[in-house]
Amino acid sequence: MASTPRTVEEIFKDYTARRTAIVRALSQDVDEFYGLCDPDKENLCLYGHPNETWEVTLPAEEVPPELPEPALGINFARDGMNRRDWLSLVAVHSDSWLLSVAFYLGARLNRNERKRLFGLINDLPTVFEVVTERKPVKDKPTADSGSKSRGSTKRSSDGQVKSNPKFADEGFAEEDDEHSETLCGSCGGNYNADEFWIGCDICERWFHGKCVKITPAKAESIKQYKCPSCSLRRGRP
Repeated sequence: MASTPRTVEEIFKDYTARRTAIVRALSQDVDEFYGLCDPDKENLCLYGHPNETWEVTLPAEEVPPELPEPALGINFARDGMNRRDWLSLVAVHSDSWLLSVAFYLGARLNRNERKRLFGLINDLPTVFEVVTERKPVKDKPTADSGSKSRGSTKRSSDGQVKSNPKFADEGFAEEDDEHSETLCGSCGGNYNADEFWIGCDICERWFHGKCVKITPAKAESIKQYKCPSCSLRRGRP
């Protein structure tokens, strides 16, 4: 490469360009991509390039290669699988390759820079999610991350209190949709973004704060929360 990306921003730009190319190969250009992956040919790889072009070709001959290599021999499984399943498999391997290239380029980044790089990457839907048309689920930030929320608060199993703001990022579902299947372990009620919830660190069930008489302020001082059922169970001889 003439100019190797060095900063977080440069590496992320490289990642997004390669990702854009691979997404195009597996969606807009999928018929062309499918035709190029002839099982009768030698081991083929799908490459995404920094100029947003994609290529199906043989792996690099140099050892070790200049960059981590994508999955080898994707063409061999083409005719032995359902087309959609095969494309999903290629997408998963492509996601792994994109991450490996990004963190190979970021080997000299410090801890905070690596964390920021992964945060930028993680804000985008994966290739697999795009190809399978799955709605990405975005985690709620921790309370000490500097984000302020008007929504509810949940306590995670690691003892951190998590806030629940609404996300406006393109491509992500509303928070209510993400947690619509969460039920209170006490009353059985559905998750509501406007209410405080707390999770038991023992049984990992979630509860309305009002159902277990825990307020957000009280939750802040609890290192490990045990729901009423687990507290009774632990207290038995």
